[in-house]
Amino acid sequence: MSKSVSRRAACALGAGVAAAAALPSLSFASTAGRTPEAPGIADWVEKQLGSMSLREKVGQLFVTPVNGQSADEVNPKNRKEFGVDTPAQIVERYAVGGVIYFNNSDFDNIDTPRQIATLSNGLQEAALSSNAGLPLLISTDQEGGYVARITEPYATEVPGNMAIGASRSTADAYAETAILGSELRAMGINQNHAPDADVNTEPTNPVIGLRSFSDHPELAAQMVRAAVRGYQESGPPDRTTSAAVKHFPGHGGASGDSHTSLPTIKRSLEQWRKIDAVPFRAAIEEGVQEVMSAHIVMPEIDPSGEPATLSPRMITGLLRDELGYDGLISTDSLRMQGVRELHPDAEIPVLALKAGIDQLLMPVNLNLAINAVLEAVQDGKLTESRIEESARRVLRLKYQRGLADYRPVELAELPRRVGTAANRDRAQAMADHTITVVRNDAKLLPLRKKPRSVLVTGWGETTTENLAGTIGKRGANTRVLTTGTEPSKAQITEAVGAANSAELTVVLTNGDPKGMQPQQQQLLTELIATGKPVIAVAAQRPYDTGFADAQRTWLATYSSSAASMESLTKVIYGELAPRGKLPVDVPAGGDPTKIKYPFGTGLHW
Repeated sequence: MSKSVSRRAACALGAGVAAAAALPSLSFASTAGRTPEAPGIADWVEKQLGSMSLREKVGQLFVTPVNGQSADEVNPKNRKEFGVDTPAQIVERYAVGGVIYFNNSDFDNIDTPRQIATLSNGLQEAALSSNAGLPLLISTDQEGGYVARITEPYATEVPGNMAIGASRSTADAYAETAILGSELRAMGINQNHAPDADVNTEPTNPVIGLRSFSDHPELAAQMVRAAVRGYQESGPPDRTTSAAVKHFPGHGGASGDSHTSLPTIKRSLEQWRKIDAVPFRAAIEEGVQEVMSAHIVMPEIDPSGEPATLSPRMITGLLRDELGYDGLISTDSLRMQGVRELHPDAEIPVLALKAGIDQLLMPVNLNLAINAVLEAVQDGKLTESRIEESARRVLRLKYQRGLADYRPVELAELPRRVGTAANRDRAQAMADHTITVVRNDAKLLPLRKKPRSVLVTGWGETTTENLAGTIGKRGANTRVLTTGTEPSKAQITEAVGAANSAELTVVLTNGDPKGMQPQQQQLLTELIATGKPVIAVAAQRPYDTGFADAQRTWLATYSSSAASMESLTKVIYGELAPRGKLPVDVPAGGDPTKIKYPFGTGLHW
């Protein structure tokens, strides 16, 4: 135990727990209840809090991104934004409570499991050397499906929420998050901003969509409940990854994107209670340890016009008082336009804390944000007791994650815990349960005779290649013509020519949130006109199936992963009976007043 650990964490009870266990049995019990408080947690939290300065308490409330893939990597972006050179220096200088990882060009924290684990170890050492002397909550957004920071070939790729909703399997919801949570913790990530608890009642929602389990509250709640259990039971209690349900009070009814605007959702309080609140209530009953706020406005519930993140009515009134939640509440990123629309950056952290928020995620200017909170205490806008209230929740989550007895990640364990064959086999089995046959009017499926030649066309270069590969393994000569979401006339003409020469065409679609693009519809129309067999597949959003009415064979996969393409091929060839059912209502041609395929549609044989 280092000197800095002993200064803050010597009071940890016992000699520590064993290393995180293997993935538990993937059964799911529906028993609900709050997670009991760990023995000794209150004493540990108060001991830490009693020896911290005000600045250290404030620092614990912030989670920041860093630039670079190693703790000591010199990156000019760090100098520009934080006034220091390396990720370790950011942690040491600001004594923050947490760090968040990204795999994008802005921050570039993620490569291999070994690199991620080494970065985690380095940042934890920096945190222990800071004035606060406390290990970090290290987080990311590993929801599964198309929101995944760590992907193949390194980590296990799982189908994602809407796909799991189509399976109707709470056991699969549990298994999915147990895999995600155990693999994250093996890399030193102890806090995951997932699962998504939004009820996707708006088909044109540009930011939720497939991240939601369903547009039906009860199905979403069942899946969220199982997902929370999967995260929080994926190892010994203090060696798991915490779950965070989001985006409270519910982003599923939005037609705007809170990354770029401040969306308005017109729900009455009673509507909210019957729709959006249902999965959040289920998660709270299940003992979820974090809830993330949304940068959205519900004017019929809170006429102030403030985004929910900054709304006392939403955070304290609904989440704390009505739903009875006493765990950690975090903001969504404070760099998103939805929370910056009405206030300058210096005011936002203060308003969030006044609303009842505990953890402040990704302020635009970390130094400005910390100083703004300190000045608010000095000016009487916030009290130190209010800061301590939130710091207690942060510290409590750290204790629950085993950070009172912090140990570095064991690099030698990574091959046995991340992206394992057993986890990939489980992910494939999950994908096998999700494929939905929405329409089979031509009785084309399952194929009565294996085709000798197959054209795979439409959206997704990697996806079409993966699908062609799985079909090719069944003995067909395959040709791939990827056209994208807006195929040109020349691409359509080429695809039609190829279809005329093939015994079967499989076309993948991926419409945007407003509906399938006219070019994709034209591709389907002209392929159908060949008179040759055509199978259309909504490779991500199931709402595509509501377009191209002349298409007589429609399937939905909800995922473009290699596993989902394998499952799709099994269904087409009759090797696997389809089990999926639509977890959402699909409008006709994007018209919300006309339902083409209702919730629960799914042909079986």
